[in-house]
Amino acid sequence: MTDAPMNPETKAKLEQVSVATLATALFKRGLRHQVIQDVRPLSRKGKNMVGPAFTLRYMPAREDRNQLVEFRNPDHPQRKAIETCPPGHVMVMDSRKSAYAASAGDILITRLMVRGGAGVVTDGGFRDAMNIAELDMPAYHSRPSSPTNLTTNEAIDINVPIGCGDAPVFPGDIVVGDDDSVIIIPAHLAEEIAEEAVEMTAYEDFALEQVQNGATIIGLYPATKEENLEKFAEWRKKTGR
Repeated sequence: MTDAPMNPETKAKLEQVSVATLATALFKRGLRHQVIQDVRPLSRKGKNMVGPAFTLRYMPAREDRNQLVEFRNPDHPQRKAIETCPPGHVMVMDSRKSAYAASAGDILITRLMVRGGAGVVTDGGFRDAMNIAELDMPAYHSRPSSPTNLTTNEAIDINVPIGCGDAPVFPGDIVVGDDDSVIIIPAHLAEEIAEEAVEMTAYEDFALEQVQNGATIIGLYPATKEENLEKFAEWRKKTGR
């Protein structure tokens, strides 16, 4: 079920690791294109966005199908997606990597937040971006965009496999966004990736502390000298990590 909630333990782990670390863990498994390219947070939230993906796909607009009257249709896919995205999920939009026309505006994104959405990502742009930036929900896009999405895009399908910023996204995949970027973790790998990333983060924090204290990176990052592994073990005991 793609609308199933996340394992809370896995979610808690993913909330404390960086997208960069997750990218390395996925790289080890041969997955090299899971970071959504050319998207950035509208504002810093200081905490990770984590949740299963709920998708919306846009296609090139055909003029006779995309007049303002379309928004009066209660089954319009863009509106319907906002009203059916399950709480705790991240809405991910395939906007054809085009910010020429907006993927959504502040009224729709506010509605998504009020319904319990964990966040929203588009490889296009949002209108009313300054207002969306102030919402208590993470949002990521390419750049602000004022024209209505009907200008060049037609919302055509809900909760299907999509591409977003060159990353493959399947409904139910786990979306993680930090203050830098967004990554997609295949659902079946989420638990083991989360566990490994927590371990990697502990060592990275140790290594950064060592470097701040004057240590060389040679033999430390990566850990090729046994003495650094011994120091790390002592550090973990002292810090409870």
